[in-house]
Amino acid sequence: MGIESLRDLLYHFPVRYEDHVHCVPLDQVMEGAFLIRGVIREKLKISYFKGSSRITGEIWEGDRKLSLCWFNEPWIIHQVPVGSEIRLFGSVRMNNGRKVMYNPRISKEVGWIPVYRTVKGVPGQILRQAIQEVLSIAEEIQPESLPQSLRKRYGLIPLAQALRWRHCPETVDQAEAARRRLDFEQMILYLTAVYAERQNRRPGYRMEIQPEAVSEFWDTMPFEPTEAQVRVLQEIASDLCKEQSMARLVQGDVGCGKTAIAFGAIFLSWKAGFQSAMMAPTEILARQHFENAVRQLAPLGIQCALLTGRTRVAERRRIISALKNGSCYALFGTHALISTDVAFQRLGLVITDEQHRFGVKQRSALQEKGVALDQKWNSPGEAPAPHVLVMSATPIPRTLALILYGDLDLSIVNELPPGRKPVKTRIVPQAKRSAMYQFARQAVKNGQQIYVICPLVESDEDDHRFQSMETLYRTLAGNEFKGLRIGKTWGGQPGEEKAETLRLFASGELDVLVATTVIEVGITVPNATIMIIENAERFGLSQLHQLRGRVGRGEQESWCFLRSDDSEKIKILCETGDGFAVAQKDLEMRGPGELMGNRQSGESDQLIGRADPRLLDEAQRCVREVMNQPELSAEKNQIISLTHQYFQDHNVKIARN
Repeated sequence: MGIESLRDLLYHFPVRYEDHVHCVPLDQVMEGAFLIRGVIREKLKISYFKGSSRITGEIWEGDRKLSLCWFNEPWIIHQVPVGSEIRLFGSVRMNNGRKVMYNPRISKEVGWIPVYRTVKGVPGQILRQAIQEVLSIAEEIQPESLPQSLRKRYGLIPLAQALRWRHCPETVDQAEAARRRLDFEQMILYLTAVYAERQNRRPGYRMEIQPEAVSEFWDTMPFEPTEAQVRVLQEIASDLCKEQSMARLVQGDVGCGKTAIAFGAIFLSWKAGFQSAMMAPTEILARQHFENAVRQLAPLGIQCALLTGRTRVAERRRIISALKNGSCYALFGTHALISTDVAFQRLGLVITDEQHRFGVKQRSALQEKGVALDQKWNSPGEAPAPHVLVMSATPIPRTLALILYGDLDLSIVNELPPGRKPVKTRIVPQAKRSAMYQFARQAVKNGQQIYVICPLVESDEDDHRFQSMETLYRTLAGNEFKGLRIGKTWGGQPGEEKAETLRLFASGELDVLVATTVIEVGITVPNATIMIIENAERFGLSQLHQLRGRVGRGEQESWCFLRSDDSEKIKILCETGDGFAVAQKDLEMRGPGELMGNRQSGESDQLIGRADPRLLDEAQRCVREVMNQPELSAEKNQIISLTHQYFQDHNVKIARN
């Protein structure tokens, strides 16, 4: 879990809180997790089936009742008192038209109870006890880090108090005050590092690019570019002509043609006599880029190569030799590109696709390849750096992107190619689930393919409201999709196994792919026409939009089915296909985060993934103020020192390439 010290334990925050303060009347209980109070009037009943146990009963509050059910917890029958009032906390779901609370626990505590990510082999109660112990000496373990004057100006509580309230709030206000203090500190550290990075941007290789080169490239393409594509490539061409290394983020919605822009940048680099490298997060995406380059760039005379962990030894030697002698001008691949034996003769352009999927060191290592064979320089730090192009399909409103990527120039591709069919998006409640899967099965009979997405890999033992990937995979394979070729993939799956599963789906050898959000980027299957997202309410709007973008890549009509109850949030996706409009609405609705919400399965804990734009804007003002006002020099020195210490302790550095 990455918990290697008492400090790590302090910063192992709850994923959510359970409200053991407010009992919900039985007639107001809806689907979700609740605390209830009542009397069990009759003895619970137990039954067994194939080695599994089920206990059922009812809890009464006056003349109102709620059904109870425990699976595989036979000891409960001896723990639940009959005839006495008790409090139960559990998840309520609809079952055949009636509400049932599943696997409730007897609640003996009063307050907001923290729930932590499961640590295998460590019971939740033991983990909570350990955290309570370190909280008692929080000041010793983690002394105050921010200047008192700064905390006073921005209304931030002391660090130790924030840590205690983050773990054990007594009220919603305490939890939010703690989150604000801790997030604000993370934001100013990040923004201070970004500020320093922009100040230290290295010189680059000035490329000689003719004015007509951009038009020449688009004339070679088998399609008419959008105005946005033409504009962005022209911005890149202007950067490549400068003596300062380009650092540009090209951001666009799924399917807007960012790859064609990247190919245009490679073409311009080649015309100027420089090599290019394009790194993708998955082998299947790297191969897609390479195959497209063979069709579109190779006929122009640009020799292309693909390097991955699976490249055979002889082929690898041939590619490395071609890179060193300068005959290979465009190298595509995965993290294999940063292997120590890979060296270029004249690397002028580095492109990272979906850059957030790479570690900082991986991205930096690729950039340093630009000077590996240049003998004029004593060290890589003195040499010109290759131009850097970052590609991202995650829509972020422009104002927020300018803050988050403060050291990058920003280009937004805000048009989609003509002729792209919008994906039809529908909300599917439980009552229509069966019809949805029948529709999907018919699509497979017609030769199409299906994605099914789950928020969790395995069941959450504390929350049974949500389908896990493993459970759904077994259910579908044995029922709705019985007889179909069905596979599964998730973030923690062994690399080779994951790559093979994605390859089988991309090649049409699987009909259905059950997955977590691991398929959010990096896989394009034109034959996939249906996306089913279980527990859609568990995902952010932008993430749902990203997932939806996996279908609609071909000429056939495509569908995205959101398995959830009707809500304002989910309806937005049915109303628009504009990723930037979705992202803006997502930020407006999400605000500082939902106190009772669960963390997404596999969600990054980094700032960018959970940034509150209002707090981030405030943090940016703070950093500008501290860095530029002479009277705040003491605060500036303390913040810079804190930033260096933080990134050193966490063994990372800011690198926006």
